[in-house]
Amino acid sequence: MSIERRRILILTADAGFGHRSAANAIADALHELAGDQVQVDVVNALEHPRVPRLLRDSQTDYDRLVKQAPELYQLGYLATDQPITSLIFESAVILMLYEALRDTLNTYDPEAIVNTWPLYQAPLNALFRLNGRSAALITVVTDLVSVHRVWFNNVSDRIVVPTQEAYDLAVKSGVREDKIRLIGIPVSPALSKDEGPKDALRAQLGWRPDLTTILAIGSARVPRLSEMLRGLNHSGLPIQLVISAGGDDELDRALRTTEWHVPAHLYRFVDQMPTFMHAADAIICKAGGLITTESLACGLPMIFIEVLPGQEEGNARYVIEGGAGVTAESPLDVLEHVCHWLQAEGRELAAFAAQARQLGNPRAAYDVAQMALTAAELSVRWREEGLPDPNTMSPQELRTMLKQFGVASRGEAGASGRYE
Repeated sequence: MSIERRRILILTADAGFGHRSAANAIADALHELAGDQVQVDVVNALEHPRVPRLLRDSQTDYDRLVKQAPELYQLGYLATDQPITSLIFESAVILMLYEALRDTLNTYDPEAIVNTWPLYQAPLNALFRLNGRSAALITVVTDLVSVHRVWFNNVSDRIVVPTQEAYDLAVKSGVREDKIRLIGIPVSPALSKDEGPKDALRAQLGWRPDLTTILAIGSARVPRLSEMLRGLNHSGLPIQLVISAGGDDELDRALRTTEWHVPAHLYRFVDQMPTFMHAADAIICKAGGLITTESLACGLPMIFIEVLPGQEEGNARYVIEGGAGVTAESPLDVLEHVCHWLQAEGRELAAFAAQARQLGNPRAAYDVAQMALTAAELSVRWREEGLPDPNTMSPQELRTMLKQFGVASRGEAGASGRYE
């Protein structure tokens, strides 16, 4: 007897690294758990041709904005994180993404949707209101503590949050508590695997197995990395540096023209980051959601050298208050932190590592994947029985709004499928 293959759609975006990384982690976990019994499609709906260029380009503009004008980014973040402006913002998003998501759902006809980008919920809300529910929706929040209000929408059947602080924000924003699950941010399943002793891993990678190993992660968004390593480079400490430029050519050139006085292993880009993290003792990085979550999953103490306004401030505060990391404003700060960690045979470094492990959840991707598989099974019944809709705007009001702004319905556009 053959078992019907379940269809799961993972919606993501490429504004930063975290949304796509979480989506890929969940997809990997789904394949590992269900194999050929599940069809998984990871889709960035912002690449649909009907998405306005303004919204599509916001993915690359995000990089430029947070790097060149962090104060302006923070202003926009705070301005839209208010009840009235958030509603106006979501109405605009419905108009910009309705057709793209309608076509995406008709193409893949999923039985469960896992969403890793907050702006998809409002247009999905509209689609479900017009057409009824035929797929469960699970939204996975990819910010640790400073979570924007737009993440929290009762259209989602489950909202997965990473911290108690995010849980409390969801409740405060009006999400029913029975919908919220405190799990964590999904990271690569490889981070949950035991790869053996650190010294053996280092030997396999061509590093010194006997030295305290500090991983330093850069990118175009971490312009000060080379400068912040100067103190360690001239410290004479029994350490080695493993440095990734994150694919940024300018940073890679700066690192390779530096005269290194401690063992330094330089990489333009790293495609085996879980192994690198398992082999390291600590990490120097920015306070991004992805790198912070991965570091916690591996039990790596963190030194934050870049903390952008908005979400990253919450990430840094969560790690520091949890005893798993510190911030550094200068090369001397970095050097002082490492010196303290190495005193008394590394006792303080070990304590920070233990706290990091306590805060992390390396199996979050598996938990979300299992939730999605269960939801897909339930959706089969929903398609026969219908699912109560929690939304308030009537179908006629939605049709009128969409028509007013030139968003064509299925019949007017000549489209076909489950969703109009």
